[in-house]
Amino acid sequence: MFWLTEALPLSVTALLPGLMFPLFGIMTSKKVASAYFKDFHLLLIGVICLATSIEKWNLHKRIALRMVMTVGVNPAWLTLGFMSSTAFLSMWLSNTSTAAMVMPIVEAVAQQIISAEAEVEATQMTHFSGSINHGLETDEGVETNERKEKTIPVPGYSNDAGKISSKTELEKNSGTGTKYRTERDHMMCKLMCLCIAYSSTIGGLTTITGTSTNLIFAEHFNMRYPDCHCINFGSWFMLSFPAAIIILLLSWIWLQWLFLGFNFKEMFTCGKTKTAKQKACAEVIKQEYQKLGPMRYQEIVTLVLFAVMALLWFSRDPGFISGWSALFPKYPGFATDSTVALLIGILFFLIPAKRLTKTTPTGEIVAFDYSPLITWKEFQSFMPWDIAILVGGGFALADGCEESGLSKWIGNKLSPLGSLPVWLIILISSLLVTSLTEVASNPATITLLLPILSPLAEAIQVNPLYILIPSTLCTSFAFLLPVANPPNAIVFSYGHLKVIDMVKAGLGVNIVGVAVVMLGMSTWIGAMFDLSTYPSWAPPISNETMP
Repeated sequence: MFWLTEALPLSVTALLPGLMFPLFGIMTSKKVASAYFKDFHLLLIGVICLATSIEKWNLHKRIALRMVMTVGVNPAWLTLGFMSSTAFLSMWLSNTSTAAMVMPIVEAVAQQIISAEAEVEATQMTHFSGSINHGLETDEGVETNERKEKTIPVPGYSNDAGKISSKTELEKNSGTGTKYRTERDHMMCKLMCLCIAYSSTIGGLTTITGTSTNLIFAEHFNMRYPDCHCINFGSWFMLSFPAAIIILLLSWIWLQWLFLGFNFKEMFTCGKTKTAKQKACAEVIKQEYQKLGPMRYQEIVTLVLFAVMALLWFSRDPGFISGWSALFPKYPGFATDSTVALLIGILFFLIPAKRLTKTTPTGEIVAFDYSPLITWKEFQSFMPWDIAILVGGGFALADGCEESGLSKWIGNKLSPLGSLPVWLIILISSLLVTSLTEVASNPATITLLLPILSPLAEAIQVNPLYILIPSTLCTSFAFLLPVANPPNAIVFSYGHLKVIDMVKAGLGVNIVGVAVVMLGMSTWIGAMFDLSTYPSWAPPISNETMP
């Protein structure tokens, strides 16, 4: 109840098992304390080192702008470009920091489009009025501006040029409360905001480190089923990447149709002349990219370390071939994804970013020290200690459920669900998770449900992955409300959206997400893990119940 209502901060609530379990004789204080720091936390530390360097040296901004420039300036393709770059960044950075980074760029592009279109229309109207009657040019110009005063909420024009001032144009009109020239401009702003919020969440699905819910699931699963070596960075990417791509594309189509309409003929017309709006959009993106200058040494090193980390993650134990972990047959399971993350993370503190120099009394400039790619203070400012404690509390809670026998008791009580078709059980659990995550934080939701869903799968003799994978993916589908997750709140704060906009758009994306997950479980995901049989690594059915 405390997690759902946030009566206390989530992290403070997560400390309650450390207090309550010893008091009620469930676990010793020493044992419950050990649950608060796991392999997950070492992985998180390594990933945050990478994220700190990426953001410090502006590599994230370069990647985002480069990808958008590659896609083009057609409104629909531009939106897809922003969604693709945001999703890619969200695979490696936190969803929140990705949305916070990309939104200022998107806002700049949107405002540039609106102001450029206003100037073009004003110029065209002035030329049009002058070409009709040069003798009445002044009167026509005034009449034109008067007409625009009736149609544009806040006009601003120059007597000699007839151009609309973009600054005045974007100010709120006290009578109407609007700040858009046309309804289409408003719809475009809504579309871009929601695309960033949703794509940052969808991108986080694809990697274990992409979002905290994936990390929590991986740690819980590997602790509960240590004999199953099937969930690692490579296997998770292969199961979730196709789902994320499909959800991203369908969400793009849905949002485009909902706010601007979906004109296939206009989108796929080759060689079409760019409009003034498209040229303005391309120009602002190009200018933002040029401000970054040439790629610096620090960005190159960060990019290389980033690629090495991803390569080592993928190649550790891909599943379909032997990975580099097979080089150490005497120590199976010793090296994990956190080992790779820590190795690369420590390098960020060792590799010099720039030399520190000083001038000697003789006037000679000498190097006396160097500054690393990241400092400990910078790392601390990025490290989400609240998530670390929250996840630790979840592990402690799960251990308490196991020690007390509560997990088995719940599983046995839910065993009558075994009479239902498996697909229906998955659908019910997915819808339950998707609904709960709208009002509770994603980490709290997955932490709360994993100790319940695992015994359920065991009680009804279903492969635990069959229920846990869709439930984990659906935990991220918090698309309906501004308070559902931080990316939603960030884009909502820009003032373009109303709650009803997010509800309408998010409902469609939720349906798409659940449908794609259900499809994946019956196709490629089912084939990857042989979900049709109860595995040997899962515990046998137990008839024990609570006294």
